[in-house]
Amino acid sequence: MEEEGPGATVHLLCLAASSGVPLFCRSSRGGTPTRQQLPFSVIGSLNGVHMFGQNLEVQLNSAKTEDTTVVWRSFHDSITLIVLSSEEDTSELRLERLLQMVFGAMVLFVGLEELTDIRNVERLKKELRASYHLIDSFLGDSELIGDLTQCVDCVIPPEGSPLQEALSGFAEATGTAFVSLVVSGRVVAATDSWWRLGTPESVLLPWLVGSLPPQAARDYPVYLPHGSPTVPHRLLTLTLLPGLELCLLCGPRPSLSQLDQQLLERWWQPLLDPLRTCLPLGPRALPDGFPLHADILGLLLLHLELKRCLFTVEPLGDKEPSAEQRRRLLRNFYTMVTTTQFPPESGPAEKAEDVVRSAQQPRACYVVLGPGSGWQFMALHLGMRLLLLLLSPQSPTYGLRSLATNTLNALTPLL
Repeated sequence: MEEEGPGATVHLLCLAASSGVPLFCRSSRGGTPTRQQLPFSVIGSLNGVHMFGQNLEVQLNSAKTEDTTVVWRSFHDSITLIVLSSEEDTSELRLERLLQMVFGAMVLFVGLEELTDIRNVERLKKELRASYHLIDSFLGDSELIGDLTQCVDCVIPPEGSPLQEALSGFAEATGTAFVSLVVSGRVVAATDSWWRLGTPESVLLPWLVGSLPPQAARDYPVYLPHGSPTVPHRLLTLTLLPGLELCLLCGPRPSLSQLDQQLLERWWQPLLDPLRTCLPLGPRALPDGFPLHADILGLLLLHLELKRCLFTVEPLGDKEPSAEQRRRLLRNFYTMVTTTQFPPESGPAEKAEDVVRSAQQPRACYVVLGPGSGWQFMALHLGMRLLLLLLSPQSPTYGLRSLATNTLNALTPLL
């Protein structure tokens, strides 16, 4: 489990499965979008070898060369997505989930019917341009992690109860059940109906809001890849404070003009101070003063049943390594423990051997990264919660289990 190189390149290809016609190609280098394009001959070869395997009833999922990992994925026998990554030690799990998020973003903007019944390739190419900014954010060095964990990035406000009450009252006043507060792409609070949104829209919608340029209000048509892939809904956003947005998912009503200033002032003007305390929560996720051990350089907490997560690499100042490095390290550690130590639960155990196998699965593991750096990682899996910690080299190994357990106990009431 190594840190990615600063010049690593990722190429994402989207093709019509039946004809092999490229619909788009997006690339990034070092986490920054780039205009670099793959030659058409390379695109044709990558698609051709995949189609050749299918004709022989062989499913080609992934391949590795000396410096590149390639993953193929077909969706509905209509769209083929291919990703090539030169990032060091990149896992197939990470690239597979990237492709799932990319296809979800495509459905979000154009709907499933346009992608499964392609009648006009050129028109589809134009329509898909609207999704580029969201897709590019998946390829870059995002501060979010929901693309990998498939859980909603959340933050914990210092005063959550009044915000939740105002959110419920505002939802009732506007006649829509799906309302949330989002700061920097992370959910601060949401109604019960919003939390019941399926994957991937539960991750995509706040991520989309966080990726858009600042705007006072928006009225966005969106499809829900899981809940409503063929009938569009409306995503309304209202900026309460710079960086903090109120999001509504609704049908034809209410119109944006119905959300007048008086309605906003009635519910949110009295809560300006609690709303302001949410603004610095973007990168930190936890409120100021929350007790964390001084050795913790970053943490990821997942609630596997609720599909929510807390992710922060800024709990204590600006110690080394940098925030970007910490994010990469924790993402790599999550990938490692998910594929080797704590595989996703397949469902309730029905047979005796399933119960035994579940009881034999590990509940904790740790890794020391070296040589030279000595950064330590600890993972603890208890019930429906999985906690991952990045710790300083000075933290004694014998105390990692106790430190992780105490941290998880402190965080459990929050998530």
